[in-house]
Amino acid sequence: MVFNILAGALLTVTAHMADAPTPVDTKAITAALETRIEYGSGVGYFVGVINGDQQQILTAGLARKTGGLPLSENSLFEIGSITKTFTGILLADMILKGEVTLDDPVTSLLPAGTVLPIRNGQNITLGHLVTHSSGLPRLPSNLVPADISNPYVDYSVADMYEFLSGYTLPRDIGETVEYSNLGMGLLGHVLALKTEQSYEELVTERIFKPLGMSDSSITISEKQRPNFTDGHDASGDATSHWDLPTLAGAGAIRSSGRDMMKYLAANMGLTSSALSPAIEMSHKFQRDFGQNNMHIGFAWITVTNDAGDMTWHNGGTGGYRSFLGMNKTTKTGVLVLANSSDNADAIAHGILNGTVTSLVVTEQKEIALSAEVLAKYIGEYQLAPTFSITITFEDDILWGQATGQDRFRLFAKGSNEFFLKAVEASVTFVEGEAGDIVSMVFHQGGADLPGQKLEPKNPT
Repeated sequence: MVFNILAGALLTVTAHMADAPTPVDTKAITAALETRIEYGSGVGYFVGVINGDQQQILTAGLARKTGGLPLSENSLFEIGSITKTFTGILLADMILKGEVTLDDPVTSLLPAGTVLPIRNGQNITLGHLVTHSSGLPRLPSNLVPADISNPYVDYSVADMYEFLSGYTLPRDIGETVEYSNLGMGLLGHVLALKTEQSYEELVTERIFKPLGMSDSSITISEKQRPNFTDGHDASGDATSHWDLPTLAGAGAIRSSGRDMMKYLAANMGLTSSALSPAIEMSHKFQRDFGQNNMHIGFAWITVTNDAGDMTWHNGGTGGYRSFLGMNKTTKTGVLVLANSSDNADAIAHGILNGTVTSLVVTEQKEIALSAEVLAKYIGEYQLAPTFSITITFEDDILWGQATGQDRFRLFAKGSNEFFLKAVEASVTFVEGEAGDIVSMVFHQGGADLPGQKLEPKNPT
């Protein structure tokens, strides 16, 4: 799950990425990334930029802190939800080969007797799944991980079928879009069932091999293991890798920067293969995606702009962040892979907008505050009708967690003033007349977002 506090951050990224291509200063980018490693939450980065027929690649930092192994083009990352675009291309390929159609009911590909929710006599189709318009939720409510550090590993196919059989759709199928990891995981599952393969076998045969992506997989082999990076949380600590056996199509792929540059070039139409028609089909608009200038194809999100359409997806697992985007009109593309919780979207924005200085993180010194002082910030702060930040205090650490996002650590720099290392942002807590905390202001990207402190839901 990608960390973006301020609404519209992705729109800012994609709008700038539609501008005409300009050469990038790899030395300046590397220097900026090194400040994020030294003073922020960064550990290692792979950055690739395509300008016309030219590619520029750089790496910075470490593959893992233990042993100090430098990161390279062959280092393997979890690419998270960029996996969804692979699932979209698989669907397009199977449609072009006459194996399925966009209007096929999902139940037609599931084992006999498997029940999916229907509404007003309408069935969920493959087209609904690939455009996030099925009405299925982001995640199933029976996803209750035994190990929160690897939350999907023990979620079984039987669990998924059980949830689907008892779920009541909140709205008509196709009425609107609601981003659904469950829906995309289900799509990958049924496409694999159709071909009598595992999802990994299917994506290897139909995408990895045709594009020469020999480093890409879901299962890490012994040969690959030395190149598999560690992921890191907002505090810079190593995290568990994520395994998604049932919802693989939503976010299970591991890949290298070298391989993902091949994928980017293929999607930009700069390299040709038997997969090219399916790739092109996967980019075509299927419906609006939440705003007038945003559309969704087969998982790919596109922002329309006078300078050309910007097609992109990002990703995030427990200790990784990723971004891949392209403007085929200007022949510009960018790939950012990070083995930390750092904001890959913001890095892509800074590179392609020519504002590399915005990527620089300056040193901020943490001061010590007593547990008594830190505890007074605990509570929920409402920044928008459906968006809040919850502050907790655990093991002498102050944590924040935005609605539907990963939690982040807050570091004190003064009385009521805190900074983040996960992203370039800070928080100011506001006291009332009685000295109690009544609100907060979240500062990021030049914007100040206030949030009123809510009364406890279950006061004691």
